[in-house]
Amino acid sequence: MIRDRVTGRRVIRTALHAEAEAVAELHARARATYYPDGVPQDGTDWSARWRDAIGRPDSHVLCAVHEGRIVAIASFRTVEGAPTDTVKLFQFHVDPGHWRTGLGAALHTACVEQWQADGKRVATLEVHVDNERARAFYARQGWLPDPASPPAESDHHLFLRYAVGGESGVE
Repeated sequence: MIRDRVTGRRVIRTALHAEAEAVAELHARARATYYPDGVPQDGTDWSARWRDAIGRPDSHVLCAVHEGRIVAIASFRTVEGAPTDTVKLFQFHVDPGHWRTGLGAALHTACVEQWQADGKRVATLEVHVDNERARAFYARQGWLPDPASPPAESDHHLFLRYAVGGESGVE
């Protein structure tokens, strides 16, 4: 696991099981920004889902803490049945009050460092098609459309890939 990364009043570290509720609240605030009609209420208990993610032995949940408060989160793991040198970024959220402060880039860098330490070569993610801010962020970080997963016309998500080692071509 990455060591705590301290920059000024910010720390990027592994999320704690007891922080699942705070993580779920941040997740809800961030998601609300790209659903114009409100976040779909499908009955998901996000606090329980985050407790599960934090507690999974095969998963990483990183959080950025600023002045004692969780302000960004990232959750990733290798999907069962996927090649061992791949990782999927399932969740990546920055509290809207901290957008454009460099926090997302710092958290992304911490993710990449962990992926490199874990021997990952390729990362994948899905981003909501209407989340233009996130799509622009991922493009600035070097994510590209995943040629193995082109979106169907009815898809609500785009599939992106990232070359963890910085290679110019992702297989």
